[in-house]
Amino acid sequence: MQADVVVIGGSVMGASVAFWLTKLHPGLDVLVVERDPSFARASTALSAAGIRQQFTTPVNVELSRFGIDFIKNFEHRLGHDVGIPSLGLRENGYLFLATTGSALATLGDVATMQRNHGAATEIWGPDQVAQRYPWLNTADLTGASFGPRDEGFFDNMGLVTGFRAAARAQGVRFVTDTVTAITVQSGRVTGVTLGQGGDVACSRAVNAAGPRAAEVMQMAGLDLAVEPRKRTVFVIDAPNARHPEAPLLVDRDYWIRPEHAQWITATVPAQDGPCAQDDFDADFALWEDVIWPALWHRAPGFDAVKVVRHWVGHYEYNALDQNAVLGPHPALPNLYLINGFSGHGLQQAPGAGRGVAEHILFGGWRSLDLSDLSVDRMVAGKPFLELAVV
Repeated sequence: MQADVVVIGGSVMGASVAFWLTKLHPGLDVLVVERDPSFARASTALSAAGIRQQFTTPVNVELSRFGIDFIKNFEHRLGHDVGIPSLGLRENGYLFLATTGSALATLGDVATMQRNHGAATEIWGPDQVAQRYPWLNTADLTGASFGPRDEGFFDNMGLVTGFRAAARAQGVRFVTDTVTAITVQSGRVTGVTLGQGGDVACSRAVNAAGPRAAEVMQMAGLDLAVEPRKRTVFVIDAPNARHPEAPLLVDRDYWIRPEHAQWITATVPAQDGPCAQDDFDADFALWEDVIWPALWHRAPGFDAVKVVRHWVGHYEYNALDQNAVLGPHPALPNLYLINGFSGHGLQQAPGAGRGVAEHILFGGWRSLDLSDLSVDRMVAGKPFLELAVV
């Protein structure tokens, strides 16, 4: 078997790259290899499905600006009728709370940058927060930042399903299999080996393996500081707190957003570190010990709360700087990476996928300048930090 490009990983990142490759270069032979097309444990399927412009680096704002346009105009941007006319975007916004003067000053500084790149971020005082959301306790707040448009939640599986369907319509082949080896000759990838399908010769390969990205790099004899980190998400019912208009609220110890008549919420464990690829055991203590006390303080209506279900997902966590890793690897220039998004990948998939596809086809960044996210910084160990990691 052979292909022009083999994409390792068929969830939202791999599907996006495959879609853009064949949209920009009709007739290109692209093979996408995905181990589990049910996506039962994929980061895409287990995400909170949010999109925001409130990042601390311009390139991330630009990626999400590209993403929101794609999501709002989904079927038109795909160019195919895939039976998903809308991704059901709810523009409830993101609300980042500040409890110190320095935190508010930081929000103000990055809000200026965000607006310079097309976002609509507003800085509010405690009174504005209380007026808009009177169910919040604002006594200890110094202020907040809020995105009044182009921020909210959408259909995560609709996005990946649409990318895959459109890519198929453009000739992309999808196979259910596992890449077990990468063949390297004279400083270039020449093929991959599949667990069931044997050897596949290729001229280029793309690592879109999510939390397994480092495993794929090891097959090529390279290291990558991307690791799985476990996040337990709780679905809660609060009969005294029915606020479907609520934003995704980011407080000091947790985040929370409405989900129909209920809520979903999570936090970052204090002892956060890499986990095993098969570790999907929930950490129930995070609800009782961390989230609920902080949430009840912030919103007294959460006095009566019941956890109705939960799920566990993995962030593909970039341990260097919590930012995406995109483009060719300098040691293997025909091996392209689209990894390390650290929890904000779903919203950036349209722009990141197009960027990597353009680099493969044209030898550089075109639609967006994604050079700040290049693999070179990882090799050099020079972090390009994103501070707003939720």
